[in-house]
Amino acid sequence: MFGNWIKTSILMAGIVALFGAMGAAIGGQQGMLIALVIGGAMNFWAYWFSDKAVLKMYNARQVDASTSPYLYNMVRELAQRADLPMPKVYIIDEAQPNAFATGRNPENAAVAATTGIMRMLSERELRGVMAHELAHVKNRDILISTISATVAGAISMLANFGMFFGGRDGEDRPNPIVSIAMMILAPLAGMIIQMAISRTREFGADRGGAEISGDPEALASALAKIDAYARGIPMHTAEQHPETAQMMIMNPLSGGGLRGLFSTHPATQDRIARLRAMIGR
Repeated sequence: MFGNWIKTSILMAGIVALFGAMGAAIGGQQGMLIALVIGGAMNFWAYWFSDKAVLKMYNARQVDASTSPYLYNMVRELAQRADLPMPKVYIIDEAQPNAFATGRNPENAAVAATTGIMRMLSERELRGVMAHELAHVKNRDILISTISATVAGAISMLANFGMFFGGRDGEDRPNPIVSIAMMILAPLAGMIIQMAISRTREFGADRGGAEISGDPEALASALAKIDAYARGIPMHTAEQHPETAQMMIMNPLSGGGLRGLFSTHPATQDRIARLRAMIGR
């Protein structure tokens, strides 16, 4: 948990430095100062509002005990078992089976499930999935995960901005040095940011979720189903914003290439094997 705070602080400091360097490349000292201010403001916004931005990106709708008693009451019971404050609960109208948690701390957390996962899984399996997401909340994975997603998307946009409007030479042609730097920077920034997201966190959330639900086999069965079906059902928002893929319980992306930079999930068979090893302990 403390390690997540350190990584978050390093990430946010690195973003300010990166913005400053890019500003200097585009506009010299004045550009660097402007970019540093923008980077600092972005960190402030990311800390307080990035969770809301991600939920809005996925058109998630908040539900309660009256609008979705099945999911809401399930999360409430699991949150009580985990000794966590009740998070906000959202449903995403997507056919792909998936789920994620977001927020800056357990007191300001939210969990979201797609309509696809609610249709596909049994009650016992869905319970295991939501317990997994609450384990992310309990482990305080959600802040760095959400900030990473927001910052990665912003850097990609900034890199594109630099390619179009970055330095010009004397004949009013795009400066090739700036253009090449931006082309390299976009995937490199994605790689650096994703280094903040450890693959081991999914193992930890699987273990924590199995302990919260008391049913490791249910989560193992859910992961097997999600892995089998998610590959063939595209999630268009995730494809457009691959930086958010690391927030999901299962990688929602269909392709490789640059999207591979945002893959932070361990092999599903390894996750299932670890869960089944917990049975009978």
